[in-house]
Amino acid sequence: MSRLKLRSTIAALALSAMAFAANAAAIQPFSTAALKAARAHGQPVLVDAHADWCPTCRAQAPTIFAISRDPAYSRLVILKLDYDKQVQEKRALGIQHQSTLIAFAGARETARATGVTDPTAIRALAASALR
Repeated sequence: MSRLKLRSTIAALALSAMAFAANAAAIQPFSTAALKAARAHGQPVLVDAHADWCPTCRAQAPTIFAISRDPAYSRLVILKLDYDKQVQEKRALGIQHQSTLIAFAGARETARATGVTDPTAIRALAASALR
């Protein structure tokens, strides 16, 4: 392969990767301000009440990460709430257990589940915010 063709191929791959990243939703740390702003703008939101020590949370994480990279969920704002440290925030949302996932379509809660690890169920919960 010629150097010019190799450079062109590398450039094309880099552009594809940047386009893919632009279409992905980033997982952001939870804050009440971020949630309020997203809801006020009618954005779909997924709140993930996560604890590092929780095996169920660890089982949910790969699916939530995959959702954050899936262009079908590019509009979804994913907020990761620290279950152990954000006590007031979890109370305000009515979260009683780690591994709770809450979906919002703007100001309206569309789905809530605790302890679900099935990727299809997690994706359906997240998709409920997009409708």
